[in-house]
Amino acid sequence: MQSRLKLGLAASAAFVFLQAVPVQAAGPAALTGQVTSAAEGAMEGVVVTARKTGSKTAISVISDAQGHFSFPADRLEPGDYSIKIRAVGYDLDGKATANVAKDKAANVDLKLDKTKDLPRQLTNAEWMMSMPGSEEQKAPLLNCTSCHTYQRIVRSTHDVEEWMHVISRMQGYAAVSQPIKPQRVMDPARAAAPEQNRKFAEFLATVNLSSSDTWKYELKTLARPKGESTKVIITEYDLPRATTEPHDIIVKDGDVWYSDFGELYISKFDPKTLKLTEYPTKEFKPGFPVGNLDLEVAKDGTFWFDTMYQAALGNLDPKTGDIKWYPLGQEFNDFKVQMNFVGLRHDIDGKVWTKNVATGDIFRVDLASQNWERFQPLKELKNGKHNTIYQVASDSQNNLWMAEFVNGYLGKIDAKTLKVTWYPVPTPNARARRMVIDDHDQILVTEYRGNKLAMFDTKTEKFTEYSLPPLTFPYRAKADKNGEIWTGGMSTDRIVRYNPKTGKTFEYLMPDDVNVRSVDIDNSTTPVSFWTGSNHGAALVKVEPLD
Repeated sequence: MQSRLKLGLAASAAFVFLQAVPVQAAGPAALTGQVTSAAEGAMEGVVVTARKTGSKTAISVISDAQGHFSFPADRLEPGDYSIKIRAVGYDLDGKATANVAKDKAANVDLKLDKTKDLPRQLTNAEWMMSMPGSEEQKAPLLNCTSCHTYQRIVRSTHDVEEWMHVISRMQGYAAVSQPIKPQRVMDPARAAAPEQNRKFAEFLATVNLSSSDTWKYELKTLARPKGESTKVIITEYDLPRATTEPHDIIVKDGDVWYSDFGELYISKFDPKTLKLTEYPTKEFKPGFPVGNLDLEVAKDGTFWFDTMYQAALGNLDPKTGDIKWYPLGQEFNDFKVQMNFVGLRHDIDGKVWTKNVATGDIFRVDLASQNWERFQPLKELKNGKHNTIYQVASDSQNNLWMAEFVNGYLGKIDAKTLKVTWYPVPTPNARARRMVIDDHDQILVTEYRGNKLAMFDTKTEKFTEYSLPPLTFPYRAKADKNGEIWTGGMSTDRIVRYNPKTGKTFEYLMPDDVNVRSVDIDNSTTPVSFWTGSNHGAALVKVEPLD
């Protein structure tokens, strides 16, 4: 343990947050109350958030069927707290505060009023369900949520001609962009000519404010959580910079590691001490977009990640803080390269896989010689359509598996024979996105557009699909030690917990816009805990079910 504490000072910048909050959820209450409104009386499913003055941590609970809420005493230190709520269609009547004292529960009843600004409260999912139009017309919107919410779209006044140019400009921004830190790609071909965007532009001009000062369609909302979905504690841990984007999350030995999607860091967070340690990553190509994506743990306990537009793989030793670098071979490293993901079973043959977003090329590097090979498996996918590859991952024999992101396929490159095989996902236009391969080479893959989870048995070569709540649009999923599957999306601000044996689903509403990307499970807690990053909120989020 001493060596880990030292490396935080020697190899990185270190931050210590205020207010160390114990993690166990039990015992008497520190703060209780009831949520009511004139319209509904007692209100179930309202997210109530308490934040101590000056704290970088916020704790949230959800009201039950009688409108009651309760914060366990071991979650709120004595002090002054501000209170906020989330319940679509409602605002808090005035400001709410509480003074929490030691060994004495405070009580604050919350009265809600109908909101005067419903559009401000709608999630991406609620805008999508409100908009007129077909699923095909709305599908391109799924590309927008990486950088911003639909609020920017629906509140705009662009007409069709303006939209064609706006869409073209948006396509020229790197995936690591956000409104407060836009980053341009160096490949001009990534942005389509404005005229190519006409069809989508015509649709967007029907759902924004280009022809009127209000929307010409009914604004629809999702129901609030009920029953078991209200039994949860949510903790948000603020990160030090607004431009921090905690993307891929790994819980290891009690620490939460994440790749920063918008900055040159791999970071480690200790939930017990609230200490954040940042390991700087290298800028190989000055002027190109910065940010890291995938984060995976190898069999030797070291972390691997990709640097995307910087065109290198990194291998971080958590014991020393040292990073070994594997830059892409110069023969392949042009201005178009966007290296994403790592295939990690190099303990089998000493080779690591990755891929290039721009071309769909697959690369493999020999770690001993640092020689790179290139493969072009999309040429074997003869479906007559445009195809792209999203994630790549290795199975137990270091065969590479690929998720095809436009139409929906799983692909395999045999590590020894280099044979390429493609398997169509049962749901059309599924947009297979992120995968997890277990120790038995079972592949859990998310269907981003298909709104499903799929389990692929590599032995029988059969898919089993599981439907999710409408408009979830899952990014990545993980199974816990009990066999339940957890996921979330960039649209509903809800974490989904699904039991494939019973078909039962819980949806935990988050206090804020979370923009869920990668997720992980802490199986050491009882019940298990779920972790994700608030990619546009510069925060880490922990979800603890109370069952």
